[in-house]
Amino acid sequence: MVAKKQKWNYEQAVERVEEILAAIEGGGLELSEVFSQFAVAVESLQQCENFLSEQREQVELLLENLGDLD
Repeated sequence: MVAKKQKWNYEQAVERVEEILAAIEGGGLELSEVFSQFAVAVESLQQCENFLSEQREQVELLLENLGDLD
């Protein structure tokens, strides 16, 4: 059976980063796992940053269009 790819979600990504940080701060991970999880967190944060940047651009475009109505 082929698993369906889940749609990316900002809130879930932030939650995952928080879970990773808690695990790292908890001190229960081996060093190699710390680096592995840190890489996952960085990738998630980059996705979040890209998402927010795209949303900001959309808001700016909407505001420009709203200004054109005046």
